[in-house]
Amino acid sequence: MNNKSLGFRVFAYVFLSLLAILNIVPLFWMVVNSFKTEQEYARNPFSFPETLQFSNYAEAWKIANMNVYFLNSLLVTFAALIITVLLGALSSYFLSRFQFKLRGLTYGLFLLGMLVPIHATLIPIFLIMQKLGFLDTHLALILPYTAFHLSLTIIILEGFMRGFPKDLEESGVMDGAGIYRIFWSIILPITRPAMATVIILNFIYNWNEYLFALVLVSSSDLKTLPLGLANFVGIETANLTLQMSALTMALIPIIIFYLLLQKQLVTGMTAGAVKG
Repeated sequence: MNNKSLGFRVFAYVFLSLLAILNIVPLFWMVVNSFKTEQEYARNPFSFPETLQFSNYAEAWKIANMNVYFLNSLLVTFAALIITVLLGALSSYFLSRFQFKLRGLTYGLFLLGMLVPIHATLIPIFLIMQKLGFLDTHLALILPYTAFHLSLTIIILEGFMRGFPKDLEESGVMDGAGIYRIFWSIILPITRPAMATVIILNFIYNWNEYLFALVLVSSSDLKTLPLGLANFVGIETANLTLQMSALTMALIPIIIFYLLLQKQLVTGMTAGAVKG
């Protein structure tokens, strides 16, 4: 290894390490402070708690009504996620493995969809949902979440599927499998690394999305977790430890979801790095 290559690797590791620290440290102290009493936090926000106050989590869960918000977020997030990934995988399969006249135009429309500022369409989406009678329902969030993330999902999966050899489908045809059997039994299983990537991206966006939920949902029984946390922070402005407890609970599903798909995600990144 020459000096230039070694120097670049050292710089890359140092830069990535600093970037990781900048992201981890605030989260770490948020979790630490969530176990403090308000007096301990007021004395020193950067100290460790004398005793772990697990009651902060129970109190924050009760005051913030997080059981309702958690359930709504889970329903909206997973419904939009399943529809987006299913439609995206099917569309990617046909775009990557079949040739038809409007293929280029169709692919171009999905690329164009990535260029549209999502929140610039907020007023038209509001009017459409109002006309359809979906306003203030779960569908008012599920449909926009699906539509706006279908383009990215297709671009990622289509690029991954395009690299598969045609021998895979030919062997399936020789065994008597149809198009959809080939998709479900052959193509989809080997697309798992790319699927993990789009699942994580879609899950994080759907779970954290705030503006569409604020405008399209007004009933307190249908509000998602970001809205519930915003209301809770507005109420408990003086109790920062409870705020941090609520934020920590909102962060836990994202961490768990990422850890469950981490292996597939790393596999996909490695496969992409050595492809060809």
